Amino acid sequence: MSILELKNIKKSYFLGKEEFPVLTGLDVSFDRGDFISILGESGGGKSTLMNIIGGLDNKYDGEVKVGGVKQADKNLRAMDEYRRDTIGFIFQSFNLVSYLSVLDNVLISLKMTNLSHKAQIKKAEELLKQVGLLEHKKKNPNQLSGGQKQRVAIARALANDPDIILADEPTGALDSQNTRDVLEILSDIAKSGKTVIVVTHSQEVADYGTRIVHLADGQIISDERIKPAYESKLKTREFKTRALSFSAKSRMATQHFLHNWKQNLMIMIGVAIGLFSVMFFLGLGNGAKGYMNKMITDLANPNVPMVLKRVTEDNKKSNEEAMGETQQLAVTNSPKVAISDALVTKVEKIKYVTKVEKAFDVLPVELTATIGKVTESFPEIQTWNNTNTASSLLVGKKPSENEVVIPDSLAKKWDKNNWRKMVGQTIHLAYKMPVENGTPISISQDVKVSGITKSSPAQNVLTLNFKSLSKTFKENNLVSEPNLIVPTIDDSHHVDGVIKKIQALETDGHKDFVTFSVGAILKPINKITSIVSIVLALIAGISLLVSLMMIIATTYMSVAERTKEIGILRALGARRGDIRSLFVVETVLLGFASAVLGIIVAFIGQFGVNAAVSGLLDKFDIIQISLAAVIGSVIVAIVIALFASLMPAGKAAKLNPIEALSND
Repeated sequence: MSILELKNIKKSYFLGKEEFPVLTGLDVSFDRGDFISILGESGGGKSTLMNIIGGLDNKYDGEVKVGGVKQADKNLRAMDEYRRDTIGFIFQSFNLVSYLSVLDNVLISLKMTNLSHKAQIKKAEELLKQVGLLEHKKKNPNQLSGGQKQRVAIARALANDPDIILADEPTGALDSQNTRDVLEILSDIAKSGKTVIVVTHSQEVADYGTRIVHLADGQIISDERIKPAYESKLKTREFKTRALSFSAKSRMATQHFLHNWKQNLMIMIGVAIGLFSVMFFLGLGNGAKGYMNKMITDLANPNVPMVLKRVTEDNKKSNEEAMGETQQLAVTNSPKVAISDALVTKVEKIKYVTKVEKAFDVLPVELTATIGKVTESFPEIQTWNNTNTASSLLVGKKPSENEVVIPDSLAKKWDKNNWRKMVGQTIHLAYKMPVENGTPISISQDVKVSGITKSSPAQNVLTLNFKSLSKTFKENNLVSEPNLIVPTIDDSHHVDGVIKKIQALETDGHKDFVTFSVGAILKPINKITSIVSIVLALIAGISLLVSLMMIIATTYMSVAERTKEIGILRALGARRGDIRSLFVVETVLLGFASAVLGIIVAFIGQFGVNAAVSGLLDKFDIIQISLAAVIGSVIVAIVIALFASLMPAGKAAKLNPIEALSND
C-alpha cells in the first residue's frame, strides 16, 4: 500500500543567475513495510530528495503526496507537524546533542508528545533497550563508539513512532560489524510495518533492503525489487505528537544553562555587580534619609507643628515671608505676637487635632545659668511641649513648674564624670527680656534641673515649664500670653492637611497664623537624599548596559555554537517559535539567576557595612535595601535578559534547518 508518492519532482540551485538542476522530473512511490535503498553517487540528488521527502525543503516543482495529502498545500507549521508525526531522521554523522545524555537525546523527540514526563522516560528506556543501549543511558555521546551513537540516533528516530524512517548514509561512518548491526535494526523496523528509506552509495548496503532505486543526474535510472515488501501491520499510536510545551522548553533551556555554567557564571557576576551597585546605593539613600529623619525626629515630633501669630495684614505673602516678620516682633516680646485663647480654640476645633499646647520661644539678652562656680550662656529659652520627644532626654524627665531641662554641655561642665547627678540640682537663671520700644527688663529666678538633653547647635537651649515661665513674665509686667502654640495631630498622614487648614484660618479677612514643622525640614532633605541616591544608582546602572551587551554577544555565540542542535530540533518537528522560546527562556533564566546573585551580594554588603559603622551611628542601619529595590532588581534583570535575547533568538529561529544540519 503506497504511503508516499512523488510526481515530476524538479529542483534546481542557483548561483547568481546560473541554474544547476539537481532533480529533473523524478517520479516514484513508496509502500508501507518497504526497505528502500536509494543508490547513487555523490551529487546525484539523493540528499536533496531526502530533504524534500522529510519536509525540510519545500522549494521544488512537482507534487509530493503523503497518505494522499499534498505537501505543497501545507504551511510552515503544518510541515513542522508532519515531521513530528510522520518522519524519523537518521543521519550519517549521528547528530546527537553533545551535552545531553543518551537518555535525554532520545527524550528530545518524546518531549514533542502528550506523554507525561514519567511516561516519556519509560518509553525512552524501552527504545534504548530495543537498540541494546539501556545500560549506557546516563553516558554522554562522546563516551560512545560510532555504532552506539548511531543506535541512539535510531532510538530517537523511533521515539515519535513515525510512519517513515529516513536514513541518510546511516552506515557511512561505521565499520563492517556496526554496519551489519545497524542494517539489521533498520530491517526490523521495516518488518514492523514502517517505511524505511536509506540513502547510500554502497551496493552492499543497498542489497540489504527490499528494493533498490538507482538515482543518477537527478533521474531514476532503475527501480529494482529484490524482496517483497514486509507485511504492513498498522496499529494505533499510543500517544499524540504536539509542539514543545513550555515546561519541556524550560527543562531543555535549564539543561543547557547548567551545562554552560562557567560561561554563564561570568555573565551572572557582571550583571550581579550592576544590580548590587544599584540596590546598594538606593539602600544607602534610604539609610541616609532614615538617619537624618531620626536625628531630627529625636529632637522634635513630626506630628506636632509650631504655630505663631501672623502679624502681617498682607494675605498674599507666603508663609515663610510672614514667618520672618512674626519672628522679628517675637524677639521684642511684642503683644502683637501674643496668641489669645480665642485663637487657640480655633485651632482646637480643626479635625484630627487632639490637643493644643501653649508655649514660649524667646530670645532673651545675656541669658546665663549658674550653679556654684559654673556659669554658661544660652541664646534661647523654650517651654516644653509635644515637639520635644522623650528620646531627646539623656536622663531625667520633662520640666514641671519651677523646673528646667538643660543640655549636657552645662552638666558636664559642672561635673565631667558624674554629670547625670545634675538632675535635682538648683541653678540660677539671669537674663534680660527685651520689650518693644523700651529698656530690657532684668529677670532672675532659681529653678530645679528635671532632665538633661544632648547639646547640639540646634538644641543648645534651656527648656522650662510654660506655666512657670508665663507666671514669671506676668510678675515682671511682660506679655504672659503664649507667642507659640503647638497642636498635636493624630496621624502623620494628616499633618500637611491640618497645617493648610491652620494657615487658612482668618479673622476679619486677615489670616491668623504662620506655621513651622519638622516636616518642612525633612521634605527638602529627603528630596535631596533621594535625588543623590537615584543619581548614584543610575551611574551604577551603566554597568547594566555593559551586561546587556555581554548577554547579547554570549547569546549570539550560543546560537553559532548550537547551530547543528537547532537543525536537529527543526528536523524532529520543533517550530520556529520553539527555537526562539528556548533561547529566550535560557536567557531569562540567566537574568533571574543574576538577580538572585546580586541580591545575595547586596544583602551581604548591607550586613557588612551596617556592622562596620554601627558604633558610629548609634546602632543605626545606614544601608537599608528595600523590598521594592529587590523586586525591581529581579524585574530589571529579567527585562534586560529578555531584551538581550530577542535578536539572537530571532536569528536562531530563522536558521534554515538544512544549512543548520550541515554545519560543523
